[in-house]
Amino acid sequence: MVIRTAIIGFGTAGGLFHAPFLAADPAFRIDAIVTRDPARVERATSEHPQARILADTAALWEMTDSIDLVVVASPSGSHAAHAESALRAGYHVVVDKPFVADAETGETLIAIAAARDLMLTVFQNRRWDGDFLTVSDLVKSGRLGEIRRFESRFTWWQPQAPEGWKAEAPVAEAGGILFDLGPHLIDQALQLFGPVVDVYAEIDTVREGVAADDDVFIALEHESGVRSHLWMSAVAPEPGPRFRVLGAEGTYVSWGLDGQETALVAGRRPGDPGFGERDQAEWGSITTGDNGESVPMTRGQYERFYAGVAASINSGSPVPVDPADAVAGLRVIAAARAAAASRTKK
Repeated sequence: MVIRTAIIGFGTAGGLFHAPFLAADPAFRIDAIVTRDPARVERATSEHPQARILADTAALWEMTDSIDLVVVASPSGSHAAHAESALRAGYHVVVDKPFVADAETGETLIAIAAARDLMLTVFQNRRWDGDFLTVSDLVKSGRLGEIRRFESRFTWWQPQAPEGWKAEAPVAEAGGILFDLGPHLIDQALQLFGPVVDVYAEIDTVREGVAADDDVFIALEHESGVRSHLWMSAVAPEPGPRFRVLGAEGTYVSWGLDGQETALVAGRRPGDPGFGERDQAEWGSITTGDNGESVPMTRGQYERFYAGVAASINSGSPVPVDPADAVAGLRVIAAARAAAASRTKK
């Protein structure tokens, strides 16, 4: 069946990361968009003329006979309330990251979905970054030997905080760069190397005018023995490598971010020729001693997330992202905050 879909929020998340992939997949139809910002209303109407544009969620909860799936792409502090309302109204739910602000709330939502036999999943789209898919293949193949340390970075140089809810939201409302980028980096590390037994963190707020952290380093020790070093920063004048994976038989290094977001911003859409591909000059490389070798980069494939959502709703397949994985990430974030607070008190 065609999955009748509503999107709550039409900012960067709803308009850029969700709507294009839903529109490109024939398994879905966008029937409602909740947004009240005039510019976003105009854009939503132009790009998705078949959709009803709603000023708030009240009308959406009454559309139980005409909507199957709700995508929660509103500001992070509202994720929990919107997801719970959607589940209680009887809709399947996709929640953009961060899932919610704490693990306990996430577990409550999982229980509500299970009790109502509804699908609930979290948009951890960075599992389908081309560079991460490449790293995953290298780790699984054993080509680098036993992995000893995994380094991962999302950093940029933005010394003046932009206006908007991301700068204004406090930690209690899932604000700050640890909640913004941390779910991606932590989820990738957990996917590769499994549960964590120890967390060290440095969490700072550097810029004026922001309500939460904007410069974070986390070190994780996995049960597997691998150590993950994760950086996320809005105040890094010079970027480091995106990935640096140190193994007993070689090191893999890649630079720059996956290009799917840049392509979407430029107006390209899933299915366009070359979408998700990286130029050869952007490929990573494996180095062993004095020997280096370029490694072809896998195509980025965000479309696989919604293909998994459709399969889950229509045929009962496992969800593309288990919300329990997002809860595990939230527990790491909580442990990082506790570790950083303990360090600063000494």
